[in-house]
Amino acid sequence: MTVENITTGAVSHLAKGWHAIDWEKAHREVRQLQARIVKATQEGRWGKVKALQHRLTHSYSAKVIAVKRVTENDGKRTAGVDRETWNTPRRKWQAIQELRQRGYRPQPLRRMYIPKSSDPTKKRPLGIPTMRDRAMQALYLLALEPVAETTGDPHSYGFRKNRSCHDAIEQCFKVLTSRGRAQWIMEGDIKACFDTINHDWLIANIPIEKVILRKWLKAGYMESGHLLPTEAGTPQGGIISPVLANLTLDGLERKLREKYPYDTRLSRKAKVNLVRYADDFIITGSTPELLENEVKPLVEEFMQERGLMLSPEKTYITHIDEGFDFLGENIRKYNGKLLIKPSKRNMLKFIGRIRSMIRDNRHVPAGQLIAMLNPILRGWAMYHRHAVSKAIFFSLHHHIIMSLLRWAAWRHRNKGAYWRTKKYFKRVGLDNWVFFGQYEGKERQLFNIGKLPIKRHIAIKAVANPFDPAWEEYFEKRLGQKMAETYEGRRHLLHLWREQLGICPVCQLKITTETGWHSHHIVERSKGGSDTLDNRALLHPNCHRLVHNRHLEVEKPRLLTGALLKA
Repeated sequence: MTVENITTGAVSHLAKGWHAIDWEKAHREVRQLQARIVKATQEGRWGKVKALQHRLTHSYSAKVIAVKRVTENDGKRTAGVDRETWNTPRRKWQAIQELRQRGYRPQPLRRMYIPKSSDPTKKRPLGIPTMRDRAMQALYLLALEPVAETTGDPHSYGFRKNRSCHDAIEQCFKVLTSRGRAQWIMEGDIKACFDTINHDWLIANIPIEKVILRKWLKAGYMESGHLLPTEAGTPQGGIISPVLANLTLDGLERKLREKYPYDTRLSRKAKVNLVRYADDFIITGSTPELLENEVKPLVEEFMQERGLMLSPEKTYITHIDEGFDFLGENIRKYNGKLLIKPSKRNMLKFIGRIRSMIRDNRHVPAGQLIAMLNPILRGWAMYHRHAVSKAIFFSLHHHIIMSLLRWAAWRHRNKGAYWRTKKYFKRVGLDNWVFFGQYEGKERQLFNIGKLPIKRHIAIKAVANPFDPAWEEYFEKRLGQKMAETYEGRRHLLHLWREQLGICPVCQLKITTETGWHSHHIVERSKGGSDTLDNRALLHPNCHRLVHNRHLEVEKPRLLTGALLKA
Protein backbone atom coordinates (compact mmCIF):
# COMPACT_ATOMS: atom_id res chain seq x y z
CA MET A 1 0.00 0.00 0.00
CA THR A 2 2.84 2.34 0.87
CA VAL A 3 4.63 1.52 -2.37
CA GLU A 4 1.47 2.20 -4.35
CA ASN A 5 1.02 5.59 -2.67
CA ILE A 6 4.62 6.56 -3.37
CA THR A 7 4.38 5.47 -6.99
CA THR A 8 1.13 7.33 -7.51
CA GLY A 9 2.54 10.45 -5.89
CA ALA A 10 5.65 10.31 -8.08
CA VAL A 11 3.61 9.98 -11.25
CA SER A 12 1.36 12.84 -10.17
CA HIS A 13 4.38 15.02 -9.42
CA LEU A 14 5.94 14.27 -12.84
CA ALA A 15 2.68 15.05 -14.63
CA LYS A 16 2.33 18.33 -12.74
CA GLY A 17 5.89 19.18 -13.74
CA TRP A 18 4.97 19.02 -17.44
CA HIS A 19 1.75 20.99 -16.97
CA ALA A 20 3.52 23.59 -14.81
CA ILE A 21 5.97 24.64 -17.53
CA ASP A 22 5.91 28.37 -18.32
CA TRP A 23 5.71 28.07 -22.11
CA GLU A 24 5.63 31.81 -22.74
CA LYS A 25 8.90 32.27 -20.84
CA ALA A 26 10.49 29.30 -22.61
CA HIS A 27 9.60 30.60 -26.08
CA ARG A 28 10.73 34.12 -25.16
CA GLU A 29 14.16 32.95 -23.98
CA VAL A 30 14.70 30.77 -27.05
CA ARG A 31 13.65 33.51 -29.49
CA GLN A 32 15.92 36.03 -27.80
CA LEU A 33 18.91 33.70 -28.12
CA GLN A 34 18.00 32.97 -31.75
CA ALA A 35 17.88 36.71 -32.48
CA ARG A 36 21.37 37.08 -30.97
CA ILE A 37 22.62 34.18 -33.13
CA VAL A 38 21.26 35.98 -36.23
CA LYS A 39 23.04 39.21 -35.27
CA ALA A 40 26.33 37.42 -34.62
CA THR A 41 26.04 35.56 -37.95
CA GLN A 42 25.37 38.81 -39.83
CA GLU A 43 28.48 40.32 -38.25
CA GLY A 44 30.57 37.25 -39.10
CA ARG A 45 31.43 36.59 -35.44
CA TRP A 46 31.49 32.80 -35.67
CA GLY A 47 33.04 32.31 -32.24
CA LYS A 48 30.10 34.21 -30.75
CA VAL A 49 27.68 32.13 -32.85
CA LYS A 50 29.19 28.92 -31.49
CA ALA A 51 28.99 30.19 -27.89
CA LEU A 52 25.35 31.23 -28.27
CA GLN A 53 24.45 27.90 -29.90
CA HIS A 54 26.07 26.05 -26.98
CA ARG A 55 24.15 28.17 -24.51
CA LEU A 56 20.87 27.56 -26.36
CA THR A 57 21.26 23.79 -26.73
CA HIS A 58 22.09 23.41 -23.02
CA SER A 59 19.21 25.60 -21.81
CA TYR A 60 16.13 24.25 -20.06
CA SER A 61 13.81 26.39 -22.25
CA ALA A 62 15.15 24.91 -25.50
CA LYS A 63 14.84 21.37 -24.14
CA VAL A 64 11.16 21.74 -23.20
CA ILE A 65 10.37 23.22 -26.62
CA ALA A 66 12.23 20.39 -28.36
CA VAL A 67 10.27 17.75 -26.45
CA LYS A 68 7.03 19.62 -27.08
CA ARG A 69 7.73 19.68 -30.82
CA VAL A 70 8.37 15.95 -31.23
CA THR A 71 5.35 15.04 -29.09
CA GLU A 72 2.93 17.25 -31.03
CA ASN A 73 3.92 16.81 -34.69
CA ASP A 74 2.43 14.31 -37.17
CA GLY A 75 4.99 11.64 -36.33
CA LYS A 76 4.39 11.60 -32.58
CA ARG A 77 2.87 8.10 -32.70
CA THR A 78 5.62 6.64 -34.92
CA ALA A 79 8.22 4.85 -32.83
CA GLY A 80 11.87 4.20 -33.64
CA VAL A 81 13.81 0.98 -33.14
CA ASP A 82 13.09 1.08 -29.37
CA ARG A 83 9.29 1.09 -30.10
CA GLU A 84 8.85 3.88 -27.56
CA THR A 85 6.61 6.96 -27.81
CA TRP A 86 6.19 9.81 -25.35
CA ASN A 87 2.42 10.01 -25.00
CA THR A 88 1.90 10.95 -21.36
CA PRO A 89 2.78 14.10 -19.36
CA ARG A 90 4.87 11.94 -17.03
CA ARG A 91 6.97 10.54 -19.89
CA LYS A 92 7.40 13.97 -21.49
CA TRP A 93 8.68 15.45 -18.23
CA GLN A 94 11.11 12.55 -17.80
CA ALA A 95 12.31 13.08 -21.38
CA ILE A 96 13.29 16.67 -20.57
CA GLN A 97 15.49 15.46 -17.70
CA GLU A 98 17.07 12.78 -19.93
CA LEU A 99 17.88 15.17 -22.78
CA ARG A 100 21.58 15.58 -22.00
CA GLN A 101 24.64 15.78 -24.26
CA ARG A 102 27.01 14.01 -21.85
CA GLY A 103 27.11 10.32 -22.74
CA TYR A 104 24.60 10.76 -25.56
CA ARG A 105 24.68 8.02 -28.19
CA PRO A 106 21.98 7.91 -30.88
CA GLN A 107 20.33 4.62 -31.73
CA PRO A 108 20.10 3.27 -35.31
CA LEU A 109 17.29 4.45 -37.52
CA ARG A 110 14.28 2.27 -38.30
CA ARG A 111 14.21 1.87 -42.09
CA MET A 112 10.82 2.13 -43.83
CA TYR A 113 9.85 2.46 -47.48
CA ILE A 114 7.02 4.61 -48.85
CA PRO A 115 5.81 5.05 -52.45
CA LYS A 116 7.24 7.99 -54.39
CA SER A 117 4.66 10.65 -55.25
CA SER A 118 6.12 10.98 -58.75
CA ASP A 119 6.01 7.22 -59.41
CA PRO A 120 3.98 5.02 -56.99
CA THR A 121 5.67 1.89 -58.39
CA LYS A 122 8.98 3.10 -56.93
CA LYS A 123 9.69 3.51 -53.23
CA ARG A 124 11.93 5.85 -51.30
CA PRO A 125 13.54 5.02 -47.96
CA LEU A 126 12.69 6.73 -44.69
CA GLY A 127 14.87 6.59 -41.59
CA ILE A 128 12.82 6.89 -38.39
CA PRO A 129 14.87 8.02 -35.34
CA THR A 130 13.85 7.20 -31.79
CA MET A 131 11.91 9.81 -29.82
CA ARG A 132 15.03 10.76 -27.85
CA ASP A 133 17.09 11.22 -31.03
CA ARG A 134 14.28 13.26 -32.59
CA ALA A 135 14.17 15.51 -29.52
CA MET A 136 17.95 15.96 -29.63
CA GLN A 137 17.74 16.89 -33.31
CA ALA A 138 14.91 19.33 -32.58
CA LEU A 139 17.06 20.86 -29.82
CA TYR A 140 20.02 21.49 -32.14
CA LEU A 141 17.71 22.63 -34.91
CA LEU A 142 16.68 25.57 -32.70
CA ALA A 143 20.34 26.68 -32.78
CA LEU A 144 21.04 25.82 -36.43
CA GLU A 145 17.97 27.24 -38.16
CA PRO A 146 18.73 30.94 -37.42
CA VAL A 147 22.15 30.48 -39.07
CA ALA A 148 20.64 28.66 -42.04
CA GLU A 149 18.08 31.44 -42.58
CA THR A 150 20.73 34.15 -42.37
CA THR A 151 23.25 32.52 -44.72
CA GLY A 152 20.81 30.76 -47.09
CA ASP A 153 20.48 31.55 -50.80
CA PRO A 154 17.98 34.41 -51.26
CA HIS A 155 15.92 32.50 -53.83
CA SER A 156 15.82 29.15 -52.04
CA TYR A 157 12.27 28.40 -50.85
CA GLY A 158 12.00 24.75 -49.75
CA PHE A 159 12.01 23.71 -46.08
CA ARG A 160 12.36 27.31 -44.92
CA LYS A 161 10.26 29.13 -42.37
CA ASN A 162 7.47 31.30 -43.87
CA ARG A 163 8.44 30.36 -47.45
CA SER A 164 6.39 28.24 -49.82
CA CYS A 165 6.05 26.79 -53.31
CA HIS A 166 4.04 29.88 -54.27
CA ASP A 167 7.02 32.13 -53.53
CA ALA A 168 9.19 30.00 -55.84
CA ILE A 169 6.56 30.07 -58.61
CA GLU A 170 6.19 33.85 -58.28
CA GLN A 171 9.97 34.24 -58.58
CA CYS A 172 9.85 32.16 -61.79
CA PHE A 173 7.23 34.59 -63.09
CA LYS A 174 9.45 37.58 -62.28
CA VAL A 175 12.55 36.24 -64.04
CA LEU A 176 10.71 34.97 -67.14
CA THR A 177 7.72 37.22 -67.78
CA SER A 178 9.13 40.22 -69.70
CA ARG A 179 9.99 40.10 -73.40
CA GLY A 180 13.64 40.90 -72.67
CA ARG A 181 14.01 38.14 -70.07
CA ALA A 182 15.73 34.78 -70.50
CA GLN A 183 14.13 32.40 -72.99
CA TRP A 184 15.93 29.19 -72.01
CA ILE A 185 15.62 27.18 -68.80
CA MET A 186 17.69 24.39 -67.32
CA GLU A 187 15.47 22.19 -65.16
CA GLY A 188 17.69 20.56 -62.56
CA ASP A 189 17.05 17.65 -60.22
CA ILE A 190 19.63 16.14 -57.87
CA LYS A 191 19.88 12.36 -57.92
CA ALA A 192 19.07 10.86 -54.50
CA CYS A 193 19.95 14.13 -52.77
CA PHE A 194 19.29 13.07 -49.17
CA ASP A 195 21.03 9.71 -49.61
CA THR A 196 24.34 10.79 -51.17
CA ILE A 197 25.52 13.95 -49.38
CA ASN A 198 29.16 13.52 -48.38
CA HIS A 199 29.52 13.12 -44.60
CA ASP A 200 33.00 14.66 -44.47
CA TRP A 201 31.71 17.78 -46.22
CA LEU A 202 28.79 18.06 -43.77
CA ILE A 203 31.00 17.69 -40.71
CA ALA A 204 33.50 20.24 -42.03
CA ASN A 205 30.98 22.89 -43.15
CA ILE A 206 27.77 22.71 -41.09
CA PRO A 207 27.91 25.22 -38.18
CA ILE A 208 26.84 22.81 -35.46
CA GLU A 209 28.59 20.77 -32.76
CA LYS A 210 30.74 18.33 -34.77
CA VAL A 211 30.67 15.44 -32.30
CA ILE A 212 26.86 15.34 -32.17
CA LEU A 213 26.55 15.69 -35.97
CA ARG A 214 29.02 12.85 -36.58
CA LYS A 215 27.08 10.58 -34.22
CA TRP A 216 23.82 11.21 -36.11
CA LEU A 217 25.38 10.64 -39.50
CA LYS A 218 27.11 7.40 -38.47
CA ALA A 219 24.27 5.92 -36.41
CA GLY A 220 23.35 3.33 -39.06
CA TYR A 221 19.90 1.82 -39.63
CA MET A 222 18.00 -1.36 -38.88
CA GLU A 223 16.42 -3.27 -41.77
CA SER A 224 14.98 -6.79 -41.53
CA GLY A 225 16.67 -7.24 -38.17
CA HIS A 226 20.15 -6.34 -39.45
CA LEU A 227 22.24 -3.31 -38.48
CA LEU A 228 23.61 -1.60 -41.59
CA PRO A 229 26.05 1.35 -41.73
CA THR A 230 25.33 4.80 -43.21
CA GLU A 231 28.28 5.91 -45.31
CA ALA A 232 26.66 8.98 -46.92
CA GLY A 233 23.55 11.14 -46.87
CA THR A 234 21.15 12.47 -44.26
CA PRO A 235 18.17 10.25 -43.43
CA GLN A 236 14.80 11.25 -44.84
CA GLY A 237 12.63 11.30 -41.72
CA GLY A 238 14.95 13.16 -39.35
CA ILE A 239 13.76 16.57 -38.12
CA ILE A 240 17.09 18.24 -38.86
CA SER A 241 17.68 16.56 -42.26
CA PRO A 242 15.90 19.17 -44.46
CA VAL A 243 17.97 21.99 -42.95
CA LEU A 244 21.19 20.00 -43.41
CA ALA A 245 20.25 19.41 -47.07
CA ASN A 246 19.47 23.11 -47.54
CA LEU A 247 22.79 24.16 -46.02
CA THR A 248 24.52 21.72 -48.37
CA LEU A 249 22.91 23.30 -51.44
CA ASP A 250 23.19 26.90 -50.23
CA GLY A 251 26.00 28.71 -52.02
CA LEU A 252 24.99 27.69 -55.55
CA GLU A 253 23.32 31.03 -56.15
CA ARG A 254 26.32 32.85 -54.74
CA LYS A 255 28.61 30.85 -57.04
CA LEU A 256 26.50 31.82 -60.06
CA ARG A 257 26.56 35.48 -58.97
CA GLU A 258 30.35 35.42 -58.70
CA LYS A 259 30.51 34.42 -62.36
CA TYR A 260 27.58 36.61 -63.47
CA PRO A 261 27.52 39.59 -61.04
CA TYR A 262 24.39 41.73 -60.81
CA ASP A 263 24.22 44.99 -62.79
CA THR A 264 27.04 44.09 -65.14
CA ARG A 265 27.07 43.80 -68.90
CA LEU A 266 27.89 40.10 -68.64
CA SER A 267 24.92 39.47 -66.32
CA ARG A 268 22.48 41.39 -68.53
CA LYS A 269 23.64 39.37 -71.52
CA ALA A 270 23.65 35.95 -69.83
CA LYS A 271 20.34 36.46 -67.91
CA VAL A 272 21.27 33.77 -65.40
CA ASN A 273 18.90 33.38 -62.43
CA LEU A 274 18.39 30.55 -59.95
CA VAL A 275 15.11 29.50 -58.32
CA ARG A 276 15.38 26.52 -55.96
CA TYR A 277 12.87 24.57 -53.91
CA ALA A 278 14.67 21.88 -51.88
CA ASP A 279 16.51 19.70 -54.43
CA ASP A 280 14.44 20.88 -57.43
CA PHE A 281 15.67 23.99 -59.20
CA ILE A 282 15.66 25.92 -62.44
CA ILE A 283 18.38 28.17 -63.88
CA THR A 284 17.50 30.63 -66.63
CA GLY A 285 19.85 31.63 -69.44
CA SER A 286 19.91 33.58 -72.69
CA THR A 287 21.00 30.63 -74.89
CA PRO A 288 21.05 26.82 -74.62
CA GLU A 289 24.78 26.85 -75.33
CA LEU A 290 25.42 29.07 -72.31
CA LEU A 291 23.44 26.74 -70.05
CA GLU A 292 25.02 23.58 -71.46
CA ASN A 293 28.64 24.72 -71.72
CA GLU A 294 29.02 27.24 -68.86
CA VAL A 295 26.27 26.93 -66.27
CA LYS A 296 25.81 23.15 -66.17
CA PRO A 297 29.56 22.39 -65.64
CA LEU A 298 29.62 24.98 -62.83
CA VAL A 299 26.62 23.32 -61.16
CA GLU A 300 28.12 19.85 -61.57
CA GLU A 301 31.40 21.00 -59.99
CA PHE A 302 29.47 22.53 -57.07
CA MET A 303 27.52 19.28 -56.58
CA GLN A 304 30.57 17.04 -56.87
CA GLU A 305 32.28 18.80 -53.94
CA ARG A 306 29.31 17.73 -51.80
CA GLY A 307 29.06 14.17 -53.10
CA LEU A 308 26.04 14.96 -55.27
CA MET A 309 25.26 14.70 -58.97
CA LEU A 310 22.49 15.87 -61.31
CA SER A 311 19.93 13.30 -62.38
CA PRO A 312 20.38 12.80 -66.16
CA GLU A 313 16.74 11.68 -66.56
CA LYS A 314 15.31 14.80 -64.89
CA THR A 315 17.72 17.53 -66.06
CA TYR A 316 16.62 19.27 -69.27
CA ILE A 317 17.24 22.47 -71.19
CA THR A 318 13.93 23.84 -72.47
CA HIS A 319 12.70 26.89 -74.37
CA ILE A 320 10.05 28.93 -72.59
CA ASP A 321 7.67 28.57 -75.58
CA GLU A 322 7.67 24.80 -74.99
CA GLY A 323 7.12 25.28 -71.28
CA PHE A 324 8.17 23.21 -68.29
CA ASP A 325 6.62 21.77 -65.13
CA PHE A 326 7.79 23.03 -61.75
CA LEU A 327 6.19 22.37 -58.34
CA GLY A 328 2.92 21.17 -59.85
CA GLU A 329 2.53 24.11 -62.26
CA ASN A 330 3.21 24.43 -65.98
CA ILE A 331 5.13 27.59 -66.88
CA ARG A 332 5.00 28.53 -70.56
CA LYS A 333 4.77 31.49 -72.93
CA TYR A 334 1.88 31.64 -75.38
CA ASN A 335 2.54 34.14 -78.19
CA GLY A 336 4.97 36.01 -75.96
CA LYS A 337 2.73 36.04 -72.85
CA LEU A 338 3.81 34.00 -69.83
CA LEU A 339 1.02 31.91 -68.29
CA ILE A 340 1.29 29.67 -65.24
CA LYS A 341 -1.31 26.89 -65.08
CA PRO A 342 -1.73 23.63 -63.15
CA SER A 343 0.35 20.99 -64.92
CA LYS A 344 -1.43 18.27 -66.87
CA ARG A 345 0.17 15.59 -64.75
CA ASN A 346 -1.00 17.27 -61.56
CA MET A 347 -4.56 17.65 -62.86
CA LEU A 348 -4.78 14.00 -63.94
CA LYS A 349 -3.48 12.85 -60.57
CA PHE A 350 -6.02 15.07 -58.76
CA ILE A 351 -9.09 14.08 -60.79
CA GLY A 352 -8.01 10.43 -60.63
CA ARG A 353 -7.89 10.61 -56.84
CA ILE A 354 -11.34 12.24 -56.67
CA ARG A 355 -12.91 9.69 -59.03
CA SER A 356 -11.30 6.84 -57.11
CA MET A 357 -12.63 8.19 -53.80
CA ILE A 358 -16.17 8.54 -55.22
CA ARG A 359 -16.04 5.06 -56.76
CA ASP A 360 -14.70 3.42 -53.58
CA ASN A 361 -17.40 5.01 -51.37
CA ARG A 362 -20.58 4.07 -53.18
CA HIS A 363 -22.20 2.84 -49.96
CA VAL A 364 -21.38 6.04 -48.02
CA PRO A 365 -24.19 8.62 -47.53
CA ALA A 366 -23.94 11.84 -49.56
CA GLY A 367 -23.15 14.05 -46.55
CA GLN A 368 -20.30 11.82 -45.42
CA LEU A 369 -18.90 11.66 -48.95
CA ILE A 370 -18.95 15.47 -49.11
CA ALA A 371 -17.09 15.64 -45.78
CA MET A 372 -14.41 13.38 -47.29
CA LEU A 373 -14.13 15.25 -50.61
CA ASN A 374 -14.25 18.89 -49.48
CA PRO A 375 -10.83 19.08 -47.73
CA ILE A 376 -9.15 17.58 -50.82
CA LEU A 377 -11.01 19.88 -53.23
CA ARG A 378 -10.37 22.97 -51.14
CA GLY A 379 -6.69 22.15 -50.57
CA TRP A 380 -5.93 21.51 -54.25
CA ALA A 381 -7.83 24.59 -55.41
CA MET A 382 -6.23 26.85 -52.80
CA TYR A 383 -2.78 25.71 -53.94
CA HIS A 384 -3.52 26.53 -57.60
CA ARG A 385 -5.66 29.64 -57.07
CA HIS A 386 -2.65 31.90 -57.70
CA ALA A 387 -2.20 30.54 -61.24
CA VAL A 388 -4.27 30.98 -64.42
CA SER A 389 -6.71 28.32 -63.25
CA LYS A 390 -10.29 29.56 -63.64
CA ALA A 391 -11.17 27.62 -66.81
CA ILE A 392 -9.42 24.52 -65.43
CA PHE A 393 -11.38 24.80 -62.15
CA PHE A 394 -14.69 24.93 -64.05
CA SER A 395 -13.71 21.97 -66.23
CA LEU A 396 -12.64 19.82 -63.28
CA HIS A 397 -15.80 20.69 -61.34
CA HIS A 398 -17.85 19.49 -64.32
CA HIS A 399 -15.97 16.16 -64.30
CA ILE A 400 -16.58 15.81 -60.55
CA ILE A 401 -20.34 16.40 -60.99
CA MET A 402 -20.44 13.77 -63.74
CA SER A 403 -18.71 11.30 -61.41
CA LEU A 404 -21.27 12.06 -58.69
CA LEU A 405 -24.12 11.47 -61.13
CA ARG A 406 -22.65 8.03 -61.87
CA TRP A 407 -22.32 7.46 -58.11
CA ALA A 408 -26.03 8.30 -57.62
CA ALA A 409 -27.03 6.06 -60.55
CA TRP A 410 -25.17 3.12 -59.00
CA ARG A 411 -26.87 3.65 -55.61
CA HIS A 412 -30.36 3.96 -57.08
CA ARG A 413 -30.42 1.76 -60.14
CA ASN A 414 -34.22 1.46 -60.12
CA LYS A 415 -34.84 5.22 -59.98
CA GLY A 416 -34.93 7.66 -62.86
CA ALA A 417 -32.43 10.43 -63.53
CA TYR A 418 -34.96 13.12 -62.50
CA TRP A 419 -35.55 11.47 -59.10
CA ARG A 420 -31.82 11.07 -58.43
CA THR A 421 -31.13 14.68 -59.40
CA LYS A 422 -33.84 15.96 -57.04
CA LYS A 423 -32.51 13.83 -54.18
CA TYR A 424 -28.85 14.85 -54.37
CA PHE A 425 -28.71 18.20 -56.19
CA LYS A 426 -30.35 21.55 -55.60
CA ARG A 427 -30.25 25.10 -56.86
CA VAL A 428 -28.19 27.67 -54.94
CA GLY A 429 -28.14 31.09 -56.57
CA LEU A 430 -27.40 30.57 -60.26
CA ASP A 431 -25.95 27.09 -59.73
CA ASN A 432 -28.43 24.27 -60.45
CA TRP A 433 -26.00 21.46 -59.62
CA VAL A 434 -25.07 21.81 -55.94
CA PHE A 435 -24.43 18.35 -54.51
CA PHE A 436 -25.67 18.18 -50.90
CA GLY A 437 -26.43 15.80 -48.06
CA GLN A 438 -26.81 15.53 -44.28
CA TYR A 439 -23.88 14.66 -42.05
CA GLU A 440 -23.60 14.93 -38.24
CA GLY A 441 -26.92 16.78 -38.08
CA LYS A 442 -25.93 19.48 -40.58
CA GLU A 443 -26.45 19.98 -44.29
CA ARG A 444 -23.20 19.74 -46.23
CA GLN A 445 -22.60 21.11 -49.73
CA LEU A 446 -19.84 20.09 -52.10
CA PHE A 447 -17.14 22.74 -52.44
CA ASN A 448 -17.31 24.22 -55.95
CA ILE A 449 -13.72 24.87 -57.02
CA GLY A 450 -15.03 26.80 -60.05
CA LYS A 451 -16.29 29.57 -57.74
CA LEU A 452 -12.97 30.09 -55.98
CA PRO A 453 -11.62 33.53 -57.00
CA ILE A 454 -8.15 33.70 -58.54
CA LYS A 455 -5.74 35.80 -56.46
CA ARG A 456 -2.17 36.79 -57.24
CA HIS A 457 0.36 35.63 -54.66
CA ILE A 458 2.66 38.26 -53.17
CA ALA A 459 6.13 36.74 -52.98
CA ILE A 460 8.23 37.00 -49.85
CA LYS A 461 11.16 39.40 -49.96
CA ALA A 462 14.27 37.40 -50.78
CA VAL A 463 16.31 38.69 -47.81
CA ALA A 464 13.51 38.48 -45.21
CA ASN A 465 14.58 36.58 -42.08
CA PRO A 466 11.91 35.39 -39.59
CA PHE A 467 14.47 35.15 -36.78
CA ASP A 468 15.61 38.77 -37.19
CA PRO A 469 13.59 41.23 -35.03
CA ALA A 470 14.05 43.88 -37.76
CA TRP A 471 11.60 41.90 -39.96
CA GLU A 472 8.90 41.48 -37.27
CA GLU A 473 6.52 44.07 -38.73
CA TYR A 474 6.93 42.67 -42.26
CA PHE A 475 5.98 39.14 -41.22
CA GLU A 476 3.03 40.41 -39.17
CA LYS A 477 1.71 42.15 -42.29
CA ARG A 478 2.09 38.95 -44.35
CA LEU A 479 0.32 36.96 -41.66
CA GLY A 480 -2.64 39.36 -41.80
CA GLN A 481 -2.83 39.00 -45.58
CA LYS A 482 -2.70 35.21 -45.30
CA MET A 483 -5.48 35.19 -42.71
CA ALA A 484 -7.73 37.25 -44.96
CA GLU A 485 -7.32 34.74 -47.83
CA THR A 486 -8.40 31.57 -46.02
CA TYR A 487 -11.77 30.61 -44.57
CA GLU A 488 -10.31 29.78 -41.16
CA GLY A 489 -8.22 32.95 -41.26
CA ARG A 490 -11.30 35.09 -41.95
CA ARG A 491 -13.02 33.48 -38.96
CA HIS A 492 -10.04 34.42 -36.78
CA LEU A 493 -10.11 38.00 -38.08
CA LEU A 494 -13.81 38.29 -37.32
CA HIS A 495 -13.21 36.91 -33.83
CA LEU A 496 -10.48 39.49 -33.15
CA TRP A 497 -12.58 42.31 -34.59
CA ARG A 498 -15.54 41.44 -32.36
CA GLU A 499 -13.30 40.88 -29.35
CA GLN A 500 -11.94 44.44 -29.77
CA LEU A 501 -15.44 45.83 -30.42
CA GLY A 502 -14.17 46.88 -33.87
CA ILE A 503 -11.84 49.46 -32.26
CA CYS A 504 -8.15 50.03 -32.95
CA PRO A 505 -6.35 50.02 -29.55
CA VAL A 506 -3.98 52.79 -30.63
CA CYS A 507 -6.23 55.53 -32.04
CA GLN A 508 -9.58 54.31 -30.61
CA LEU A 509 -11.21 54.59 -34.07
CA LYS A 510 -13.21 51.97 -35.95
CA ILE A 511 -11.45 49.33 -38.04
CA THR A 512 -13.30 48.87 -41.34
CA THR A 513 -12.61 47.42 -44.77
CA GLU A 514 -11.92 50.98 -45.95
CA THR A 515 -9.32 51.71 -43.25
CA GLY A 516 -7.67 48.29 -43.59
CA TRP A 517 -5.90 46.44 -40.79
CA HIS A 518 -2.73 44.66 -39.77
CA SER A 519 -2.48 41.70 -37.39
CA HIS A 520 -0.13 42.68 -34.54
CA HIS A 521 1.56 40.38 -32.03
CA ILE A 522 1.21 41.89 -28.56
CA VAL A 523 4.31 40.01 -27.44
CA GLU A 524 6.64 39.96 -30.46
CA ARG A 525 7.48 36.55 -31.87
CA SER A 526 11.17 37.43 -31.65
CA LYS A 527 10.59 37.73 -27.88
CA GLY A 528 8.73 34.45 -27.58
CA GLY A 529 5.19 35.56 -28.45
CA SER A 530 2.88 32.95 -29.95
CA ASP A 531 0.57 33.02 -32.98
CA THR A 532 -2.54 32.36 -30.87
CA LEU A 533 -5.46 34.79 -30.94
CA ASP A 534 -4.80 35.81 -27.32
CA ASN A 535 -1.48 37.30 -28.44
CA ARG A 536 -2.84 39.15 -31.49
CA ALA A 537 -4.67 42.41 -32.01
CA LEU A 538 -5.95 44.23 -35.09
CA LEU A 539 -4.47 47.69 -35.71
CA HIS A 540 -4.78 50.24 -38.48
CA PRO A 541 -1.77 49.95 -40.85
CA ASN A 542 -0.43 53.37 -39.83
CA CYS A 543 -0.99 52.65 -36.14
CA HIS A 544 0.87 49.39 -36.58
CA ARG A 545 3.90 51.20 -38.00
CA LEU A 546 3.70 53.70 -35.14
CA VAL A 547 3.75 50.91 -32.54
CA HIS A 548 6.90 49.36 -34.02
CA ASN A 549 8.69 52.66 -34.61
CA ARG A 550 8.07 53.93 -31.07
CA HIS A 551 8.23 50.52 -29.36
CA LEU A 552 4.80 50.96 -27.78
CA GLU A 553 2.93 48.30 -25.82
CA VAL A 554 -0.63 47.48 -26.86
CA GLU A 555 -3.54 46.07 -24.88
CA LYS A 556 -6.87 45.10 -26.40
CA PRO A 557 -9.84 47.39 -25.70
CA ARG A 558 -11.75 44.46 -24.22
CA LEU A 559 -9.22 44.11 -21.41
CA LEU A 560 -9.73 47.59 -19.99
CA THR A 561 -12.29 50.35 -20.35
CA GLY A 562 -9.78 52.32 -22.35
CA ALA A 563 -6.81 50.77 -24.09
CA LEU A 564 -3.52 51.40 -22.40
CA LEU A 565 -0.59 52.52 -24.44
CA LYS A 566 2.68 52.72 -22.60
CA ALA A 567 5.73 54.32 -24.06
